[in-house]
Amino acid sequence: MKNFRSLALIGTGIIVGTLSTLSITGFAQNEAPQLPLTEIRQLTKAFNAVKDFYVDEVSDEKLLQSAVEGMVSGLDPHSSFLDPKGFKDMSESTQGAFGGLGLEVTKDPAGVRIIAPIDDTPAARAGIRAGDIITRIDGKSIADMSLNAAVKLMRGEPGTKIDLVVARKGADKPLDYTIIRDEIKVKSVKSKSLSEGLGYIRISQFQERTTEDLVKAINEFEKSDSLKGLVLDLRNDPGGLLQAAIGVSAAFLPSNTDVVSTKGRTAESAYVFKSIEADYRSGNAVRALAGVTERSKTVPMVVLINSGSASASEIVAGALQDHKRATIMGDRSFGKGSVQTVLPMSFGEKTVAVKLTTARYYTPSGRSIQAKGIIPDIYVDDTPKGNYPSFTIRESDLQHHLQNAEDENYDEEKALQDLPYDDDSGEMPDYMFFFGDEKDWQLQQAVKYLKGETVAVSPYRGKARDVVKKLKAEEAKKKETVDKKEKQSDSK
Repeated sequence: MKNFRSLALIGTGIIVGTLSTLSITGFAQNEAPQLPLTEIRQLTKAFNAVKDFYVDEVSDEKLLQSAVEGMVSGLDPHSSFLDPKGFKDMSESTQGAFGGLGLEVTKDPAGVRIIAPIDDTPAARAGIRAGDIITRIDGKSIADMSLNAAVKLMRGEPGTKIDLVVARKGADKPLDYTIIRDEIKVKSVKSKSLSEGLGYIRISQFQERTTEDLVKAINEFEKSDSLKGLVLDLRNDPGGLLQAAIGVSAAFLPSNTDVVSTKGRTAESAYVFKSIEADYRSGNAVRALAGVTERSKTVPMVVLINSGSASASEIVAGALQDHKRATIMGDRSFGKGSVQTVLPMSFGEKTVAVKLTTARYYTPSGRSIQAKGIIPDIYVDDTPKGNYPSFTIRESDLQHHLQNAEDENYDEEKALQDLPYDDDSGEMPDYMFFFGDEKDWQLQQAVKYLKGETVAVSPYRGKARDVVKKLKAEEAKKKETVDKKEKQSDSK
C-alpha cells in the first residue's frame, strides 16, 4: 500500500488550475501481456487510412498521442493521459498555488460544467455557482472542445482578463462574466465563534496544513469559551490530500478507528486507513493532533455537505456518520469514490504520465461512496425559499463513470439518488449568501439543531421520502402477490 500512501490527493475533476484525484508513483512493468492481434491490425489500418486520405497531413506523433488519449480517457471520467505540459500543470497544482479562476469543472455536452467554485477565488467573487455551464470562453464556443483544451484556455497568468458566457438554470438568458485571473492560493480552514459556545469551522480544500489549522481552531474555541457544539462545513469542498482527510477525521474520532478503506484489482490497493500517525502523517499533523483538546472527541457536531462536497469531504462525512460521531445535514454529496494513481513515464527529456483509476473508497461500515455519495441524516435546502435551480451534476451523471460495486437492489438511497436535485418551480430564489455569513440558511439550521430547536427540514425532500415509502410499499405488495401465486402453484 506504500504507493497509495505516498502522496494521495482526492478530488472530483479538473480545477482551473487543477486539483485532481491522484497518488503519484513510479511503476514497474509487469510481464508483457499477449497482444490482441486483430485489434492491433484494426488500429494500424485506421492509422494508415488517416495518413493516406485525411484532408490535411497529420504527423505520426499527433495521431499516436490522440490514440493513447482516447484509450485512457474512455475508461472513466477521471483517467487521462497527461502530455508534458499537462503533467507539469498537474504537478504545480498539487503544490497548492497556480494561476487561474478557482473552479472545479467537468465536461458537459454544452461546454464545461461547474462542480464547485473555490472560496475566495476570482470565480467565487464574480458570482459563478455550482451547476453553471460555461458555453463560451473569450468568444469561442467550447461545446466541441475537450475538457483539457477548455481548461488550458481558462488557465493563465495572474492579472490577465478572461470573458465567460455562462448558462444558468432559472436565468432567462446567458450570463456574461469578465474575470481577472489570479494566483489561486486556497486558505484551507476558516473559523469563527457563534453564539452560546458554538463554533463554526469551514474546510474549503484538504491541504497539507489542514489538520494543523483545524486543531488550532478547535483549541482556540475551547480556550476562549467552553466548546458546547461545532459545525463543520464541507460544502463545495472538492477534495485534496487523503492524509488531511484522515487527520481531520482523527481529530474527532478515537485513535486507531477505521476512517476509510480502498479496494481494487491488485493486492496492494486493498487497505484500511485508520486514525493513526502512519496514515495521517503530513506536515505538522502528528504534533497538532497530539495537542488537540479532549473535548474534540465528544463535542456535539453537525457536518454540512452538498452536491459540491466530493472525495476527501465524503470520506470525512462518511466516517463521522458511520461512527455516529456527527449529524450530517444539507444535500447528497457528489459521489466521487475512486482513487487515481499517476504513473509518470520518461522518454529522454520528455516526461508524460497516465492517470488511472486504481481503486474504490469505502466508508468504515463498508458503504461504497462511488456514484452514490453520502446521504445526509437531515435534508435542508440552500435557502428558506428552497434550493437554487441548478444544472447540478454528480459522479453518477458523468459519462463512463465507474459503477458502484455494491448490490444495486432497490433501496431508499438509490431512489433518492434518482430524484431531481431541486423542486420543479424553475424560479430563482431571491436570496444571496456566502457560506458562513449571517444569511447562511443551512448554517442557521445546524445551529438550531445543536441548540435542540426545531430544524426547517427540506419540504421537497420530505415529499421525496414519502414517494420512496409509497414505492417500497407497492414493491412489497407485488412481492407478496408473487409469493402467494408461487405457493398456490407449488400446492397444485
